[in-house]
Amino acid sequence: MILEEVYEVIKQRIKEKPENSYVAKLTTDDKKLAINKICEKIGEEATELILASKDDKKDEIIYEAADLIFHTMVLLAYKGIEFEELLKEFERRKK
Repeated sequence: MILEEVYEVIKQRIKEKPENSYVAKLTTDDKKLAINKICEKIGEEATELILASKDDKKDEIIYEAADLIFHTMVLLAYKGIEFEELLKEFERRKK
């Protein structure tokens, strides 16, 4: 699944911190600052998704939803949470 592939790339970029990597830039500062930067991006993307939804702009809704999911995945990876743990939570909720 593409989300799992993206998640692995995110984890790799957090670990290896390649130059010119957006994920590396979000996560290279001290821990508190990195969390603040990631959470600010999540808040920004959530707001943009809400506004796109209220304006009923399908293409923007899709774009902003992808941004929100991406930044949420950055946070989860930064916190050391595996993608499988997220899938297990969805599985638990299905019951």
